[in-house]
Order: sequence, then structure tokens, then C-alpha cells
Amino acid sequence: MKSLCKSMGENEIAPFQLRIMEKINMSISEGFLLLGFSDRPLLEMILFIFVSIFYMLTLLGNATIMLVSHLDARLHTPMYFFLTNLSFLDIGFTTSIVPQLLVNLRGPEKTISYAGCVIQFYISHWLGATECVLLAVMSYDRYVAICRPLHYTIIMNSRVCWGLASTAWVGGLSTSLLGSTLTVQLPLCGYNRIDHFFCEMPLIMQLSCVDTSLNELEMYVASFIFVVLPLGLILVSYSQIARAVLRIKSTEGRAKAFNTCSSHLMIVFLFYGSIIFMYLQPAKSSSHEQGKFVSLFYTVVTPMLNPLIYTLRNKDVKGALKQLVIGSGCGPVKKPGAIS
Repeated sequence: MKSLCKSMGENEIAPFQLRIMEKINMSISEGFLLLGFSDRPLLEMILFIFVSIFYMLTLLGNATIMLVSHLDARLHTPMYFFLTNLSFLDIGFTTSIVPQLLVNLRGPEKTISYAGCVIQFYISHWLGATECVLLAVMSYDRYVAICRPLHYTIIMNSRVCWGLASTAWVGGLSTSLLGSTLTVQLPLCGYNRIDHFFCEMPLIMQLSCVDTSLNELEMYVASFIFVVLPLGLILVSYSQIARAVLRIKSTEGRAKAFNTCSSHLMIVFLFYGSIIFMYLQPAKSSSHEQGKFVSLFYTVVTPMLNPLIYTLRNKDVKGALKQLVIGSGCGPVKKPGAIS
């Protein structure tokens, strides 16, 4: 009799557990609560203003670079071809995050749908990984331009430029599809609160009720391939560039090369520093508050700074902007090796 009651109890518990899991999955499918900066209402108001301004400047600055690089034939070179890719990428990356952030900062609703969360970390992961590779490609372009100037147009021809850009985009998409798909398949424990202002893979892992060792391993491997290796290539490229710059006898030429490279390195350290902080630490790390402010750098600040840093001291871009505003005359003839 005892064994019969025990077996009946187990049979009754199983459907009960099933119903509980269904309710958990249903609550998650309805969406997630993005806590963000909700514990600091005053900070939310300030952030809403600043993020709005930064977002508008990001769209305006990067769109201007893309437009000017397309219209002015003097800028039909590998450097501005990659810079156009970076501008397009930054617009997409920040747009995948900032509009939802502004909605959550402005009103009492802090939610995001399950589908919106999945789309957000698929796209942000894709474009973030792509930017890591693209910055390494841009450093290689500067290395060839400064260290091998006589062979520059031969090495960085149109086919090579398109191939390097395509590698960055396809590589970023591949790692996003793998990592994000593994994350989506994790069973969640019903806790639909994310202590951040947007959906990121490490944070989704924290909601899982199973072992995430495989996901963490994939994240670390992807971080090594798409963050550590490109950063290493950048540092090697710029160490060679520094040696070449120091050998330049002309003070003006040395200053021009230094300005171009220092602006690129500034972007590199801002972007890679924040990415390394977020992705090369344990997924269960408790440094949430620091993570939020660090994430603001690579999601809001860096995309806005890119066009300013790359063009603020650039005479070619200033001349192209002036010509675009004035609307005078036709553009000059394309230089050899121009990208078209």
C-alpha cells in the first residue's frame, strides 16, 4: 500500500512540475524586466538627456562620414572605405540598444519582449565582434600606408579591401549565431529580471537554472579569437608603425602620421578596454554597477566619438565637408587605387 501511494504521489508530482515549468516559460516569453538604473531616478533623468544627445550626434556624425566619403573622390581610398564600414556599423550597433534604453529611462515601464531581447543580443553581439575585427583591419591598413608606402596601392587594392571587410562582417555574424543560439537554448529559471539596461549574453546566462560551463567556454574562446587576437595584431601593427614614424626626418610628416595613429589607438583602447571588462570575466561576476557604466562607453560614447576622433584633425575630411556645404564645383579625379 505504501509503495502504491508513493507511485501515485510521483505520478501526481510530475504533471504539477510540468505546469510549474510551463508557467515559468510563459512568464519569460512575455518579456524581461531591465532594471538598468531604476534604483537611481535622478540619474535616469540625467542619462536620458545625455544619451539622447549622444545618440543624435552618433547618427549625425557617422552618417556625415558615410555621405562625405561617398561624394568626395579624394576620400575614395582604403582608409575611408574601412571608416565608412565602421560608421555604418556604429549606427547599427548603437541603434540596436539606445532606443530601448531611452524608452526605459523615460517612463516607468522597464520591460523588453522576449523576441526583442533575443534580437538585441544577436545584433549587438554580431556588430560588436565585427567592430573588433574591423579595427584590426584598419590598423593593418595604417601599417601598410606608413611602413610600405610605395606598395600601398598594390597591397591594399579593391579586391583586398572588400575581402577584409567581408571577413570582418561574416566572422562577426558567425560567432553571434553560435554564441547567441547556445544562449537562447538555455532553460531559464523564471527570473525575468536583468540587472542591466540591455540584453547581453553573460546576463542571460545568469538567469539559467542549469550548468552554463559550455556557454562560458564558447564565450571565452570567441573573446580570445575576436578580442584578444585582434588587439594583439593591433599592438604589433602599431609597434611597427611607431618605429617607422620615429625614422621620419620631416617634423610635419611625423606629426601627421602620429595624429592619424593616435586617434585610432584612442578608439581601440576605449572600445577594447570596455569589451574585455565585460566578456573576459566570470559570467557569475557580481560587478553589475561597474558593468553598466562600462557598457555605456562602448554602446553610447564610443560610437559618438569615432567620427569626431577620426575627422577632427583631418584636413581631407574638413575640405570635403566644406565643399559639400558650399556645393561648389565638381570633385577631383580619383586617385590610383581608389575604392569604387
